[in-house]
Amino acid sequence: DICTKLGYADLSALALERMAWAAERGSDPLVASIRQYLRALAYLRAGEYRTGRRLVVVGEATAALAAPGRERDAVTGQIRLGGAVLAARDNDGSTAEQYLAAADAMADRTGEATRVHWPSFGPVNVATHRVRTLVDQGLYAKALDAAKSVRMPEDWPASRAAHFRAEIARAQLWTGRTELAMQSLATARQLAPQQT
Repeated sequence: DICTKLGYADLSALALERMAWAAERGSDPLVASIRQYLRALAYLRAGEYRTGRRLVVVGEATAALAAPGRERDAVTGQIRLGGAVLAARDNDGSTAEQYLAAADAMADRTGEATRVHWPSFGPVNVATHRVRTLVDQGLYAKALDAAKSVRMPEDWPASRAAHFRAEIARAQLWTGRTELAMQSLATARQLAPQQT
């Protein structure tokens, strides 16, 4: 994740290959599934939405091989959030909404699963992804309305909180609220300066 965010695609690809190696030797379908999710995000950042969407399908199928329970639900829910973002970027709003609804149902069962692997899945993450998909579809006023109901826990990962503030800033900018957009970016920078 760090390599991808810093633009080191080659190191990211190497890390993901090592993750595949470890998942295979550990016989852990959830780690293998998270790997597919992270690969899908790499394709998202590269603008290759259809390839990313295919990886989401593979990730969901891989997660289904794990024993039923909270861990599997949290991983599957996070993969569905990735699918929602990829669908939104690919101008497929109805599929994005289907993924969000499925993730929301998972989040109802898991609650805040911030310590399950790495994604910080739960109701708050679903809510922030809903805002993100609306922004990605150019539905900025709806995104700002949806953002009003998001209550971020104090211990939520700073990188996630900062990313959410940056998404809000994007919606504020496109709705002509430049002062508020700058405030949101300043908050994002306070939370995660290197990322922002």
